Amino acid sequence: MTEIRVCLVDDQALFRAGIRMLIESQPDLSFAGEAADGAAGAALANRSRPDVILMDVRMPVLDGIAATERILAEADRGGYPAPRVLVLTTFDLDENAARAIRAGASGFVLKDADPEFLLAAIRTVHQGNAVIAANATRNLIAHAGRGSERSPAPPAWAELTPREREIFALAAKGLSNSEIAASEYLSEATVKTHVSRILAKLGLRDRVQLVVFAYEHEL
Repeated sequence: MTEIRVCLVDDQALFRAGIRMLIESQPDLSFAGEAADGAAGAALANRSRPDVILMDVRMPVLDGIAATERILAEADRGGYPAPRVLVLTTFDLDENAARAIRAGASGFVLKDADPEFLLAAIRTVHQGNAVIAANATRNLIAHAGRGSERSPAPPAWAELTPREREIFALAAKGLSNSEIAASEYLSEATVKTHVSRILAKLGLRDRVQLVVFAYEHEL
């Protein structure tokens, strides 16, 4: 079994201790380190190269948004796989959480979420999927989309085939691969291939960024 290496960046020591115990209790997860602010978190990520980072959004020195941007930029410059960033927040509709997603985070989880949900979220983002706190998806993504002026679709949009645009529209509504497959009478493997090609053509990291892209460009 390949362990998922997890780092935690949060300024509350007691919270860090609890999360560390939770992660260390799981056979498929390993705790790769912790930091109390965003700057230290970025340095930890560069040093430890974790698979997933749990990132508090409000911290001293460097907040979770700037830290996420720094971590992903350093991975890009260094030519190594970027970790998946899962933002931790107190509010289910948080402007900062929306901004973190725009910065490249793979989703967000409420700090008071059930332990089982947090563990499932870690495994989900590690697989390349996105996670948004329950009951907040549509509002959060719409909020994120309003964070910048609406603009025409970029030239890359024209590279999508008609079929890929159909899959894009369904994914932008939040449908899973299995739901798209059932709707379009396709196999899940085919849908996954289409989604991967769409993300690559549009330069997007994951499905959360796909939905934000759809709102930004009125698609």
